Amino acid sequence: MDARVILEKAFELGASDVHISVGSAPAFRRHGALLPLDAPEWQGTLQIDPSYLEKMTPELTEHLARQIIPEDRYKEFAAKGEIDFAYELEGIGRFRVNAFRQKGTVALALRLINSQILSFQQLGLPEILADLARLPRGMILVTGPTGSGKSTTLASMIDLINRESRCHILTLEDPIEFVHTHKKSLVNQREIHQDSQSFASALRAALREDPDVILVGEMRDPETIGIALTAAETGHLVLGTLHTSSAAQTIDRVIDVFPPHQQQQILVQLANSIQGVVAQQLIPRIDKPGRVVACEIMVATPAIRNLIREGKSYQIINQIQTGMKYGMVTLDMSLRNLVQKRIIAREEALNRATDPETLMRMLGP
Repeated sequence: MDARVILEKAFELGASDVHISVGSAPAFRRHGALLPLDAPEWQGTLQIDPSYLEKMTPELTEHLARQIIPEDRYKEFAAKGEIDFAYELEGIGRFRVNAFRQKGTVALALRLINSQILSFQQLGLPEILADLARLPRGMILVTGPTGSGKSTTLASMIDLINRESRCHILTLEDPIEFVHTHKKSLVNQREIHQDSQSFASALRAALREDPDVILVGEMRDPETIGIALTAAETGHLVLGTLHTSSAAQTIDRVIDVFPPHQQQQILVQLANSIQGVVAQQLIPRIDKPGRVVACEIMVATPAIRNLIREGKSYQIINQIQTGMKYGMVTLDMSLRNLVQKRIIAREEALNRATDPETLMRMLGP
């Protein structure tokens, strides 16, 4: 069995993820739904050797993993039981790969990375994101659950800076997903575990590498977040991600990773440096195949900075609701617009809403 055949078929069918696990045929996630290749839904659209529709054995998953995992990292995988890396298939594209062991057997989860970096318009994102990307300094956080398109949004922001500004862009990623070429800017991309030991050590070094823009792929521990805040305060534009679902929750998450005696200082730093938060979700479309982004956008006005400084993040939603002139929008307002344009189903919007009752009133009968 050839891994290339499976991955080529995934690109051909427009899948976002590929899963390989013992006891199941290879499975593709498309438009949010995960279907093994032997599922009846693929009938009529799948042209592949019947052997690829068979359920995976431990020997087969091991065989496929050895084709994909770099030889110099297979020992690391064998010792640790899991490994993250980027995999490039010539003529096809790139994948973000996690190999792991389950029940003593090998399994693989591969995220397909679009080789083309799409614009905000192509992604259906509001133009305020372009305004945020053009800022000279501060912190911008793009948040959402796994698979919500955070990396794609950040790649679009980096590409805009790369096309418009003469600066040094430094990305810290695990692994590198979208590959940026030098345009107006110089872009250096560092992969954690390959080019640096950790996000924190890469970020500490970044401050000595004369960057104008720093992308931090993951901000999870106090050290990384603390250095990122310092970088944002000292004249850099810092872009980062968190797994949070709203602007207020994002502020709380940044603060909560620190011990209580540090939180007041972090509140002041965050209030001074934050420029915006984009909390996004991908929702199945009803007008055509695919998914569309719905997002909550917070722009750091003086009023919002004061709320953060005073620890009143629960009042941020009120400022977002009344901040349309600044480009702000709540998730529920974004959902309402998508329903009214007949892009997503009413029921889907209500399931995703932060306040379903209010959204129902907004939508009317």
